[in-house]
Amino acid sequence: MRVVVMAGGSGTRLRPLTCDLPKPMVPVVNRPIAEHILNLLRRHNLDDVVMTLHYLPDVVRDYFGDGNEFGVHLSYVVEEEQPLGTAGSVKNIVNLLTDPFLVVSGDSITDVDLTDALRFHQQHGAPVTLILARVPQPKEFGIVFTDSDGRVRRFLEKPSAAEVFTDTVNTGIYILNPTVMDYLNSGIERDFSRDLFPLLLQADVPMYGYITDAYWCDVGSLQTYQQVQQDALYGRVHLEIQGHEVQPQIWVGHNTPLPPTVQLQAPLVLGNNCRLGAGVTLGPGTVLGDNVMIGNGSRLRSVVAWNGCFIGDDSELEHCILARHVHVDRHVTLQEGVIIGSRCVVREEASLSQGVRIWPGKRIEAGAIVNQSLIWGTTGQRYLFGQRGVAGVANVDITPEFAVRLAAAYASILEPGTSVLVSRDQRNVSRMVSHALMSGLMSVGIHVLNLEAIALPIARFAAQTLSVSGGIHVRAHPDRADQLLIEFFDHKGINLSRAKERQIETAYFREEIRRALLTDVGVMTHPNNCVAAYAQGFEKWLNTQLFYGSPAKIVIDYAYAVSGVVLPQILSKFGCDAVVLNATLHPTPLNILERQRLLRELGQVVTALSASLGVQVSANGERLTLVDNAGQVFSDQELTALMTYLTLLTHPGGTVVVPVTTSSAVEAIARQQGGHIIRSRTNPTDLMEACQHQSGVVLGGSAETGFIFPQLHPGFDAMFTIATLIELLALIGKPLTVIRQELPRVHYYHRPIRCPWLAKGSLMRHLVETHPRNHLSLIDGVKIGEPNTDHWVLILPDASEPLVHLYVNSPDALWSQQMLQRYSRRIEAFARLEPLSDATIKM
Repeated sequence: MRVVVMAGGSGTRLRPLTCDLPKPMVPVVNRPIAEHILNLLRRHNLDDVVMTLHYLPDVVRDYFGDGNEFGVHLSYVVEEEQPLGTAGSVKNIVNLLTDPFLVVSGDSITDVDLTDALRFHQQHGAPVTLILARVPQPKEFGIVFTDSDGRVRRFLEKPSAAEVFTDTVNTGIYILNPTVMDYLNSGIERDFSRDLFPLLLQADVPMYGYITDAYWCDVGSLQTYQQVQQDALYGRVHLEIQGHEVQPQIWVGHNTPLPPTVQLQAPLVLGNNCRLGAGVTLGPGTVLGDNVMIGNGSRLRSVVAWNGCFIGDDSELEHCILARHVHVDRHVTLQEGVIIGSRCVVREEASLSQGVRIWPGKRIEAGAIVNQSLIWGTTGQRYLFGQRGVAGVANVDITPEFAVRLAAAYASILEPGTSVLVSRDQRNVSRMVSHALMSGLMSVGIHVLNLEAIALPIARFAAQTLSVSGGIHVRAHPDRADQLLIEFFDHKGINLSRAKERQIETAYFREEIRRALLTDVGVMTHPNNCVAAYAQGFEKWLNTQLFYGSPAKIVIDYAYAVSGVVLPQILSKFGCDAVVLNATLHPTPLNILERQRLLRELGQVVTALSASLGVQVSANGERLTLVDNAGQVFSDQELTALMTYLTLLTHPGGTVVVPVTTSSAVEAIARQQGGHIIRSRTNPTDLMEACQHQSGVVLGGSAETGFIFPQLHPGFDAMFTIATLIELLALIGKPLTVIRQELPRVHYYHRPIRCPWLAKGSLMRHLVETHPRNHLSLIDGVKIGEPNTDHWVLILPDASEPLVHLYVNSPDALWSQQMLQRYSRRIEAFARLEPLSDATIKM
């Protein structure tokens, strides 16, 4: 059988190690990753190998030659002009593949039993077999769900936390019949996971998954690179380690003497021709390549030093990586997580702080204290964006210097000379960070429209009218009083897609930031008609005559937020009788106890004034809490049901988009009013996009997120929600207490349950595997329901915390209580990593 080894990767996430080295040539225990793959193939009598190359192909060819030295026959195909992707590169050589063939990723370490996998493929006789593995954190990979016979039923590439429905992932090793490549066109970049396999699933082509318990690790980051070294040293994966095992788990290469004063602590590997000075201590996890020299008295622990490195006297290195020919002078300290690219020089008594990365060819002067990565910046985080945007502790995680670089990274993916609007809430820290963001934008040649302190819905509305490429808004986090939230949206006011967020993250972490010439630095302007334009939008989409003729009196608590500056002007223009509370700006966000106190006071004022309703505005004008005419607070689910009821009553046949977590009251209302309900993922971006792309949408969102009115703008808007409530109540002519009694009764519970990250994927897989397929919905998390009823249970992994959220919904109180207890126990057992029965769960 012919084997295709895909070895064209550039390994951008392994930089600075791969700045001048292809990823498959990165050494693990002193042998390139690709060599370990060839050794695995040879052990299973697979010696006819084709390597596909793209990035620095000569490095690979010069090392492996024709393959005879490694026990295989090796040929190469180089993608000269552009990378074709995993599937595209194989399609490019399909004329060489006349029989079933094996595809192996060139950047992973594994000891999978290929002989047994080939036997599995032959037994099932399908055109495709995927070799799968189970991992504790599957969202980093393509997840694959197979049925009891091993047939692949669902495939999702790099899911979000809430989309994880199994812990079984694609290893990048496949057994294929050449005929499946007919589904792809030649010369086009295509990926197995994103393109070919979905096509095959759609065409109902049989694909099977061989699930291995063997070791497998995708060396996709510097963290996993360090981990795979440790796994090899501790014998967790079977690799061929060069050298003689002089003591258990201590391998020493040819011509490497061991002075009597050297202390060696297993496990470790020393390459050929190494020289160790007197009193050297090499701690567990250390791997030294060939021709490495260590000076007297130096101490290394869990250090990976590639060929040709020099470390001077009395230096201390811990948990760090040195690429080829790095020169470290005496009395140098390298702290945990330091990564140094090839040919760098670190002069004596220099100190590199934790996590610092140095790109190739740099020079650190004597005595320097380096606490930031040189040239390319720090990469302490892997991801910047969370569920809603970029969040972090104010002036700790979200600092001015961070904001400058973040904005510059964003600006670098935009066309030079375009414009971006920047807005914020009234907090002093938000002003500081927004100024830093504007500096970063202008430094890359992007013009800034500074809206200053303004409610977020107005900023989204302005994005549609000001001819901008996008916008940035800074505000106190709506759910975390100590955090700031930076949100990015496009020219329509919709939050950026995950693909755009990844582009920003790539530019940020790799420092691929464009710099403008002096004459091209961006210009800042201050648009002054945004509030007036927003008010005109209000007037266009409301029946303002109902306001003038309505006897309704409302009480609005702005909770000292910026929306209090805007909304009174709009309501007074429409002649609305509104009593305003707490409309002055407060420089610090309120905590939850302060908000609850204000909410109690709001209810008291509503009853004292015999008002029609009261509202408390939050989340910088996006969300609200409603109080009825008796001073009673609406729950989030009641408010969502109320808005659905009022909207469909006045828009018969309309469509309402709600998150998957919303209670079934909305479906009951839609059945009564002849409307339609579309369920969306809980991510705010998905809600916004669904409201824009689905036809006939008259309302979107929920009380937890805020409500969307697509005709006005695509974002959440508490201010327009208030105006719409006044309009609809005036039209219907009933008080809120009466309407509240008309809403469907649903027994709905939400319980967050702690669950380790390591258990989330296996929990989702267990739930999918132990329920009938016709009971499952996988829009977001795993939703289990009885067909043709409103009984359901939803288990939704939290995107940023070690939690899963359990939602139970039913018109039957006893059913809801039983399911809440039953699923709570099951999730808590998984959280303790206890084994569970695979028996099908009866609802």
